[in-house]
Amino acid sequence: MGNLLCCVQVDQSTVAIKETFGKFEEVLEPGCHFLPWCLGSQVAGYLSLRVQQLDVRCETKTKDNVFVNVVASIQYRALANKANDAYYKLSNTRSQIQAYVFDVIRASVPKLLLDDVFEQKNDIAKAVEEELEKAMSAYGYEIVQTLIVDIEPDEHVKRAMNEINAAARMRLAANEKAEAEKILQIKRAEGEAESKYLSGLGIARQRQAIVDGLRDSVLGFAVNVPGTTAKDVMDMVLVTQYFDTMKEIGASSKSSAVFIPHGPGAVRDVATQIRDGLLQGSSANLS
Repeated sequence: MGNLLCCVQVDQSTVAIKETFGKFEEVLEPGCHFLPWCLGSQVAGYLSLRVQQLDVRCETKTKDNVFVNVVASIQYRALANKANDAYYKLSNTRSQIQAYVFDVIRASVPKLLLDDVFEQKNDIAKAVEEELEKAMSAYGYEIVQTLIVDIEPDEHVKRAMNEINAAARMRLAANEKAEAEKILQIKRAEGEAESKYLSGLGIARQRQAIVDGLRDSVLGFAVNVPGTTAKDVMDMVLVTQYFDTMKEIGASSKSSAVFIPHGPGAVRDVATQIRDGLLQGSSANLS
């Protein structure tokens, strides 16, 4: 009906290319236009001004000889003021954009190591966008945005990278564990040293108290019993200690069999041995 009335409708965000006898005449904006087909005017085609997206998957090799698939997402649109260039100059816009993306990615990625590709993907996207903007502006297209949405190394390479990462984390965990054990051992050694020091102080005070008690006992016994000497008092104390020891050995249920000489002469021998040991230790300290 529109053609019979020589009218044509152009939708929003779309332009129409008007030709007269096969020659470009003008770009028709959205709305209703008079098109006298009887005078050779016709619509050659329509061109969308909406933003379009093209995903390009490019396989290339990095500097360390790892093959990767780089996925670039290109968002572009035709310019209304250059609609005739966008319509007539390119027969396949998507193939043209894809060729430029391949060219830039395969020129940029081989200069980088695999780890650097992941770190510098924004720089790669910027390089692709600059090259596309410079090339496609001459054909009436604007590059809105360029994104590197995915970088996929070979499956074996990804597995190896994960294993390297896991090994590094395990090594770090082992170092932390060893450091913790080292701290525990140091603290345990410090505690044992402190415990032994305090135990030594206790033993020294205990022995000092025993010596003081014996001295007081000897002096008191010599005062209360005239004619006794310090030797007599020490013999009595040793005999008392001897019988106390025998009592404790016999009363203990977990004690082992102990064979020692027993009798009045044995007590005298023990006392003699103790006195000789004390005298030898005193003479060694004096020398």
